[in-house]
Amino acid sequence: MTDHSITGKTVLIAGGAKNLGGLLARDLAQHGARAVAVHYNSDASKAEADKTVAAIEAAGAKAFAFQADLTSAAAMEKLFTQAKEAMGSIDIAVNTVGKVLKKPMVEISEAEFDEMNAVNSKTAFFFLKEAGRTVSDNGKICSLVTSLLGAYTPFYAAYAGTKAPVEHYTRAASKELGERGISVTAIGPGPMDTPFFYPAEGADAVQYHKTAAALSPFSKTGLTDIEDIVPFIRFLVSEGWWMTGQTILVNGGYTTK
Repeated sequence: MTDHSITGKTVLIAGGAKNLGGLLARDLAQHGARAVAVHYNSDASKAEADKTVAAIEAAGAKAFAFQADLTSAAAMEKLFTQAKEAMGSIDIAVNTVGKVLKKPMVEISEAEFDEMNAVNSKTAFFFLKEAGRTVSDNGKICSLVTSLLGAYTPFYAAYAGTKAPVEHYTRAASKELGERGISVTAIGPGPMDTPFFYPAEGADAVQYHKTAAALSPFSKTGLTDIEDIVPFIRFLVSEGWWMTGQTILVNGGYTTK
C-alpha cells in the first residue's frame, strides 16, 4: 500500500521563504518531512529564507535555500535540478509564487500585463512541467491560485486573469501524471493577511474584505489567515491525495463557484 504520509518525504516550495510559503515549510518539517528546499526570489528575501531554513533544521529536517527568478523556464529547470541533487528526490512540490495587481483594465500597461502573466501564469506552467519531470512516483503537486477565480468583481482582471490558466494546467497535469500516482491540485485562498495584500488596497477596500467572508467575525483579522490555509495544503499533499485535478477555494465563505 502506498504511503501518503509526510514522514520521510522531501519537499520543494517555490516562494517558501516567508508568509504562507515560509509557514508551510516549517509546518511540513514539523510533520515529519525529511528535507525541505526553500526557494526565494531575490536578495531582499534572503534573510527570511535563512530564518525559515533555521526553523526547518530546528524541527529536525534538512533544509536548503535556492534563489531564482522563476519567470524563465531555464531558471525553473535549474531550481528543480538543484533541489533534487540536494535532497536526493522531490516527493512534494508546492508553488506559492504570485503577484497582485488591482487596477482598472483601461489603465493597465502592456508591461504590467506581461509581468503579471510571467509571474502568475508562465511560472505556474513551467513549475508544473518541471514537477511532472522530477517529482517521484506517487508524489504530490499543489499550486496557489486565488478565490477571485470564483468572484464577480472589477479591478482584478490582470491578477485573477493570469491565475485562471493555472486551473486548466492543474487539470491537464493531473490527467497526464495520474498514471504515475501523482496527484495535482490548486488551492485558492481568500484575501490573506500578508504584506502582499495591503499595498494593493485602499482603506475602504481593506475594511470590506475584512467583513466579506461568512466566517469573518471568527477570524483574528477578518481576512484569510495563513494559519488557516496551511492545514489544507498539508492534507492535499498527504492523505488527501485522492483529490486530484481540482481547484479548491478556501476562504471562510468569501466567495464560491
